[in-house]
Amino acid sequence: MPHDFTSDPAAAPPGGPPNDGSRRTFMKQAGGILGLALAPPLISQAERLTAFSKTVEGVSTMQLKVNGTVRSIQAEPRVSLLDALREYMDLTGTKKGCDHGQCGACTVHVDGRRINSCMTLAVMNQGKEITTIEGLAKGEELHPMQTAFLKHDGFQCGYCTPGQIMSGVACVREGHATSDDQTREWMSGNLCRCGAYPNIVAAVREVQQKGGA
Repeated sequence: MPHDFTSDPAAAPPGGPPNDGSRRTFMKQAGGILGLALAPPLISQAERLTAFSKTVEGVSTMQLKVNGTVRSIQAEPRVSLLDALREYMDLTGTKKGCDHGQCGACTVHVDGRRINSCMTLAVMNQGKEITTIEGLAKGEELHPMQTAFLKHDGFQCGYCTPGQIMSGVACVREGHATSDDQTREWMSGNLCRCGAYPNIVAAVREVQQKGGA
């Protein structure tokens, strides 16, 4: 007849846990052993992911024409145009805001069109004409849009200003600044947390009224 282990506190099934009245102790010990057994794979997996994130298909040589000068950099293919400008060329006028194409702080011109430089890879822009805020002025002579922003106080903290100016220049060139409402609509992709929007519109409109950018 099979032994009824539940009726005999001193008994335990062969190969089973010791039944000495300390099941809680046994469970804690078993849990600790299980945790130790699982820890190394989790740690090694994290290390593998970290290593993978740092190395993607090696480094490539890229040639980018920025503000009229061809610049050669060594970077991974995954590097964005924004990071290439800031981290590899020291052109820090182009700002990193949201890094998701939502704030417009990183606006530059590529072949005359405004784009969010955080949303395109540097390698994709080889052979194109790239213009940043540093390339607008002619020596000591400011671009008309830069002058208008100063005149109308179109900034407060100034962080979004490079992107606002680059977008304003493009907005005028595109013919999208013929009224205040149209200017606000076509500049809506550039956010200003300080709320200098009326002055920004005034600056863009003045440049448009004086004959373009």
